[in-house]
Amino acid sequence: MDASCLPAVPDTRLSHDARALQRLLTAVQELSLTRNLAEIQAVVRTAARELTGCDGATLVLRDQDCCYYADEDAIEPLWKGSRFPIADCISGWAMTHRQPAVIPDIYADARVPHAAYRPTFVRSLVMVPIRTLDPVGAIGNYWAQERQPTAQEILLLQALADSTSVAMENVRVHTELEQRVQERTAALQQANDEIHRLLMTDDLTGLANRRGFHVLADDALQVARAQGRTCVLAYLDVDGLKQVNDDAGHAAGDALIVDVAAVLRAAVGPSDIVARLSGDEFCVLAVDDDPARLKTVLSTALEESHVSDRPYQLSASIGVTTVHPGGVSTLDDLLARADRLMYDDKKGKPAPVLAS
Repeated sequence: MDASCLPAVPDTRLSHDARALQRLLTAVQELSLTRNLAEIQAVVRTAARELTGCDGATLVLRDQDCCYYADEDAIEPLWKGSRFPIADCISGWAMTHRQPAVIPDIYADARVPHAAYRPTFVRSLVMVPIRTLDPVGAIGNYWAQERQPTAQEILLLQALADSTSVAMENVRVHTELEQRVQERTAALQQANDEIHRLLMTDDLTGLANRRGFHVLADDALQVARAQGRTCVLAYLDVDGLKQVNDDAGHAAGDALIVDVAAVLRAAVGPSDIVARLSGDEFCVLAVDDDPARLKTVLSTALEESHVSDRPYQLSASIGVTTVHPGGVSTLDDLLARADRLMYDDKKGKPAPVLAS
């Protein structure tokens, strides 16, 4: 068979320039996938060194008037983690002049701070800015011997720097978007919490409202029954609210309700549930309590509460029922039972008298 008819076999022996270009393309793809600065640093420190076969590479970030050596990949430690004034650093020169600094012999160039380089292996270098318009950093390559970087190597390194600037901008935008999402999520959660609070809370007293009481009390009863604990439910109707509203005005009536709420909240334990069900109706759910004791505590607390400059005295009719661990009554059933007992307590009570 004629050899000219055979399919061509690709030459796998790529030239140095072709391999370098292939490595650059790989780095560009890797940079496009980065989502934070640490990932960018990991790509750049390796790619920058492999592109030119140098003995060391650094990634420098501009930090106001300083050059911050953020990362490196080198045969010996260089300046990772160090900061230098931008005016005293060759990376600062590249950023300030917005062009590469190519230095075959560092000790023959006045731009190089020789004292900083003497402890290192570096004899020659090239430093390119990350973004020529308002540079945000620089990438440096270093050799342990005097060497003149080729124009191709400088172009490859500058191309890596340009891709790095795009990746850094993408990360900045991505970070800002994430921050905005987090802020809006937090604001939405705060708004939802406020809506939930308004739905569950009585505006006048700050106690749970009827809806809030049902949610809290249902959960408390379920836990108490599961643990074999007894609960006591008290239903209170404030005495004389209508008379206070008629004789002293609704502002005084509101003050009466607020005072009753404060007294009830202070009279029971922190884990007990206190709620205002309607205009002058309150309820209390206490765990591990005695019905007679709870009724006495609540009525005594109201009667002994002295509120200066108020045209009323605090009192309430109270119905109390026990919720046994094995009971199956719903909360509505328990409230109805306590309500009936409250009306029994109210019967025969003298009409309330406004305080003088």
